[in-house]
This record gives sequence, C-alpha cells and structure tokens, in this order.
Amino acid sequence: MEEFYHALKVSSTACTGCTHCMTVCPTQAIRIHHRLATINGAACVDCGMCLKTCPRRAIFVEQDDFNRIFHFRYRVILLPTVVFGQFAEEVSEEQIFAELHAMGFTHVIETDQSVDILTDAMRAYMQKNRPLRPFISAFCPAVVRLIQVRFPSLIGHVIPLKQALDLSALYARQKLKEQGVPEEEIGVFYVTPCAAKIAAIKSPVGEEVSPVDGVINMDFIYNKIKMGLTRRDHQPPPPTSGQGYLSPTSIAWTLSEGEASSFDGRCLAIDEIHNVIDILEKLENEEITDIDFIELRACDHSCAGGALSTNNRFLVIERLRARMKASATRQYPHDQEIERHAAYLKAQSPLPGKIVPRSIEKLDENRSVAMEKMQKINRIMEIIPRIDCGACGAPSCRTLARDVVQGKAKLSQCAFIQKTLVQEGLMTPEEAIEIAENTWGKNRFSNNKQETSCK
Repeated sequence: MEEFYHALKVSSTACTGCTHCMTVCPTQAIRIHHRLATINGAACVDCGMCLKTCPRRAIFVEQDDFNRIFHFRYRVILLPTVVFGQFAEEVSEEQIFAELHAMGFTHVIETDQSVDILTDAMRAYMQKNRPLRPFISAFCPAVVRLIQVRFPSLIGHVIPLKQALDLSALYARQKLKEQGVPEEEIGVFYVTPCAAKIAAIKSPVGEEVSPVDGVINMDFIYNKIKMGLTRRDHQPPPPTSGQGYLSPTSIAWTLSEGEASSFDGRCLAIDEIHNVIDILEKLENEEITDIDFIELRACDHSCAGGALSTNNRFLVIERLRARMKASATRQYPHDQEIERHAAYLKAQSPLPGKIVPRSIEKLDENRSVAMEKMQKINRIMEIIPRIDCGACGAPSCRTLARDVVQGKAKLSQCAFIQKTLVQEGLMTPEEAIEIAENTWGKNRFSNNKQETSCK
C-alpha cells in the first residue's frame, strides 16, 4: 500500500518528548522514543493538532522552496479567502494583489471563485445518488483521511468530487492554454492554511496527480506581504489585473457552515477534529439518522482556525463576514470569465479514482492470525493497569498492547510491569532504568539526579 505524504515533521533538536502532542493526537499516531516524538505515517491524518499543541515549536510544516515559482514563465498563485482575513481592515484587497504580483506571480486567482460551479456539481451528485445519504463533504482532506483510516465503512458517503482548490487550478491552466501558453510553462501554487492541504496536493486521494505544482504556507506568504507593505510605507499600490468578484457564498465557503448553508434538507456543520470523530462514531453506529448532508472540518472554526493561520480565528471570521456584506451590495457580474468555463470544470469535477479504505486497525491480512493477535491484546489488557499514564511512550494502555502484539514495543515498557518484575527478581533496577532511558532519554534522568543532589 502506497504511503501517505505527510507535511508534519518533528525537529530532533527542539523536541524534548514532553507528550503534549501524543496526548492530543486524535488517531494515536504519535509515540515517544529516545526522548523524541515519532509520527506513525499510516495513522497520521495531518490534522495539525500536534503542531498547535507543541510548547517548543518542535513540530513544523514543510513547504516547497518559494524560488521554485521562477522555474515557470507563467506563475499562478491560488488564494483561499482566509488569507484576506489575516490582515487588518486598513489593508485593501488591491494592496494584497499588488504585493503578490511584486513577488513574481503573473496571475493571482482566488481559490473560491469556483465554489458556485462546485456547488452545482455537488447538488447534481446528491440528487442522482440520493440513496447514499447522508452525504459527507470532501472539503477537508484531514477528514477524508480520517474516514479512510478510522471509519472505512463511511467512505461510500463521501462526495467523490474535486474541490474548489482543484477546479480553480484547472481553470487557471485551461485559461492560459487557450491563450497559447505551453503546459510546461505554467506553474500553479496554492497558499495553504493547514498541513492537510499540503498532503492532499502531494498525494491526492482518488486521483494520480494534483493540478497544483507547489504549496506555500499561509504564515510565510502573510509575512512576505507584510514586509512588502512596510517597504512601500502605505503608498498606493500599482494597478493589477486578475481580481475577480466573489459572491458572499463563495467567501463563506471555507468558514464553518459555509457548505451546509448552501444545501437543502437537514444539514449539519461540525468543526474541530474531536467533535468530527464523535459525529462519525454516531454515524457509524447509526445513532443519528435522517441527515442529508454533513460538513466536517478538522480545525476549530474551520480554515479560520487553520494551524498556519497567523491571526486570531474570531477576528478572521469577523473580517470575512464584513467582506461578505460588502460583496452582497455589489452587482453580480454574470459574465465572469470562470463561468464561461463552467461546463469544462463540471465535466472535470468527478474524481477519476475511488476513495479507498486505509485502515490502521488491521492487525494482519490473515483473518485467523488477526484474531489470535486480538486475543493477545485482550490478555495483555488484563495485566496492565489501564490508566493511560503515557509513561511507556504510548498514548494509552491499549495502544501499547497493540504495539507489543505487532512487535513494535515491549510489555516491559510499562512502568507498572517493570516494578512487578523488579520485585519478583526477574529484572534488575538497572535494567528498568535502561528501558525508561530508551523512551525518555538518558539526559532527562541525569538532569533529575542532579536536581535531587542539589536539593
């Protein structure tokens, strides 16, 4: 099975193995070994909870080298609406567009220009496949991956369509190709508010390759724009082209209830990944029924609370709502260029491949072997304390038991088991200390000894 690409990385020099990330990870993908947090790529969904929680900023998000944009003659940057919410009210959209052109981008396109086209495609899909209710939005790649690894029985409810990001990238490419620009001279780059969107571009679900060539972190582009504005000292921005009209619906799309408010019937909007898991468990257990559409977002307050957001999410929402209000007073230009490509984009919207399960719960491909391993897990659970203290370097007693059965850990890592073995003479205190050092590192225990002697 091909591995997911993951944008979240751990700095070996900054990490101290404090367990903050391990305890908040919704898929229990993190372990502590040799005083360092390690991420299990098969379980990680790139939700960014670990990034937000780390007190030492030891977890970071990789991005492409910015200078890579200059490998292309025509350089397109795709902006999600939350980028505009990062800036104070006195910074105009025109200034932001101008700064992006000054950085070297030849075309600036707002990702959510394609929302109206996507909404029509989603309505058509739901009307045609009504027996598959409840329909689950595919907007958030962290949620799609979560369903793949933890709730594979719900995959059939995910709407298998490309998202606004992909459609806007396809639009940009098609527009330039119609002008005679060779494909190899077009570079499309997306400004991402989260790690999950990077992973979705690097290893897309349901298709072989993304129409996006590279990713730029939103905090990075925000700082570059701010630097440019400071250098210009509030001078009027030079005129730029490419700024299109966004409807209030399009502006709201990346916020909580942005999708749910666009469809008829009983629609739910859930944000923050632990809330998402709770609702998915209820769906899987059929505790809630008679729902038409569910919008699920991994981040608190959706993309406004993305891990790469630089500003307070509540201020971002306030600014975007002000933008929606201003947009509602403008006359809608029905001759927008992207709408002339609506038929092409709708035809391109279905995912060419299937969304397939990638369960992390599978103990073995052989059913009888998997059953034997499950029995071993249950036996281990009878002799360990079940208090989920994390002293073994795993987030819970059950995950330690699974790791032991899978050959990834030893039962002696449990501090309570260690004490029993020492008391019964089956392990020396020195051996117990060595096991603990393999998890937490020698320096930590040395520091503790020094602090004790000083007292």
